Amino acid sequence: MSLPQPSQTDFNDPRLAATRADLVRALRAFLPADAVLEQQEQVRPYECDGLSVYRQLPLLVVLPRTVAEVQQVLRLCHARAVPVVARGAGTGLSGGALPVGDGVLLSLARFTRILALDPVARTARVEPGVRNLAITEAAAAHGLYYAPDPSSQIACTIGGNVAENSGGVHCLKYGLTVHNVLAVTLVTMDGELVEIGAAAPDSPGYDLLALIIGSEGMLGVTVEVTVKLLPVPERAQALLAAYDDVERAGQAVGDIIAAGIIPAGLEMMDGPAIQAAEAFAHAGYPTEAAAILICEIDGTLDEVAELAQRVRALLLASGATTVQVSQDDAERLRFWKGRKSAFPAVGRISPDYYCMDGTIPRRHLPQVLRRTAELAAEYGLPVANVFHAGDGNLHPLILFDANKPGELGRAEALGGQILELCVAVGGTITGEHGVGIEKINQMCIQFSPAELAAFRAVKRAFDPLELLNPGKGIPTPRHCSEYRQLPERGPEAHHRQ
Repeated sequence: MSLPQPSQTDFNDPRLAATRADLVRALRAFLPADAVLEQQEQVRPYECDGLSVYRQLPLLVVLPRTVAEVQQVLRLCHARAVPVVARGAGTGLSGGALPVGDGVLLSLARFTRILALDPVARTARVEPGVRNLAITEAAAAHGLYYAPDPSSQIACTIGGNVAENSGGVHCLKYGLTVHNVLAVTLVTMDGELVEIGAAAPDSPGYDLLALIIGSEGMLGVTVEVTVKLLPVPERAQALLAAYDDVERAGQAVGDIIAAGIIPAGLEMMDGPAIQAAEAFAHAGYPTEAAAILICEIDGTLDEVAELAQRVRALLLASGATTVQVSQDDAERLRFWKGRKSAFPAVGRISPDYYCMDGTIPRRHLPQVLRRTAELAAEYGLPVANVFHAGDGNLHPLILFDANKPGELGRAEALGGQILELCVAVGGTITGEHGVGIEKINQMCIQFSPAELAAFRAVKRAFDPLELLNPGKGIPTPRHCSEYRQLPERGPEAHHRQ
């Protein structure tokens, strides 16, 4: 059973054309002409997010500039029962921003202001279109920074980070978006403005902030975010360890955490990922290694000096063939350059790749890596592994060629098997990319019918007509019934389809 496919409605269908013309007239009554895109060539750039194998042209695109305009757009669409998909920078990897053919694509790209930065309270109020890295750049003059740092931080926006609960290489010590956001202002589907959370340490009532963060645009449209800022550490030092065995590298991750050391970042790459990243970024990686670990320690000068020595000893004891310790900040950033370039680097060696995202308990890392290699061999598709090893967040990159008949389907099936392996060892199907359309099938494996019914009830409480980002995140009972009844989901079953 493949992933649910976009409806692929005909952009020029006469019925849709009439609906589009009517909506355009109504929208241009309160939006500037350049804020409504209706021509096919204008809406084409919005047909997919980072999961680009799935594409669908939206009915039209709107680019409001103010909160009041967002409210008016949503009220209009609610009154006419028109679906709405909110979009940030489009860097997501689960199809969460994939448009629907009979709906409006609501872009927050023009919400790019940092509204306030308080260095005393260590907070910043920003609009959703502000880039992740721009927050740190603005705070740097005060010796502060914003901790979550996804690999796409140069382009991804804070609104998208809130939607997907994004993390990054430093999430082990400093947490995900949910741990670094204090308040969110959103607009519900019927146009109501709602403020959730507060700049204070706590607020009364249910923890709706944790519900909104990671809700993938299905409950409301984020229009403002208050984030907390952290002091830049006095010192940071990175260690780069090479291994001739992938499982030994996986075991070293557990050894470091078991020693009571919580690194700022602890990342792992296997041989294919190392070779691709080095050819792309020239970071000085040992291309003959079966795996590398990058471990960053930060804190005071004395703390970093002591912990770096302890980590080096642990890495050597765990079987590392070489351990490099950064001597200055330039070398530390060079170590990270290859890791943060891994995704585009792999794109140079394969016509297409499918970036997975699952999370497992750290103790199962060697077992899961071994089984992933076995599955890759069964499906006949190479897999390069890049992941946040410290918190067990895996990012297997499945290499394939969509132009070859059946390869996309095999990549989907292999990805599904890897996600279900994560669930089988006590993990989960996503760590930071979200569900979108990509993981709809595996939601049926991770959660019971009663749990999924509770999710749908929450959705209806915020969006009774289910117009916001429809078809994403939460599968229908019928979908799950059909998926659970499949007799086999291995490569042989897929080839028979």
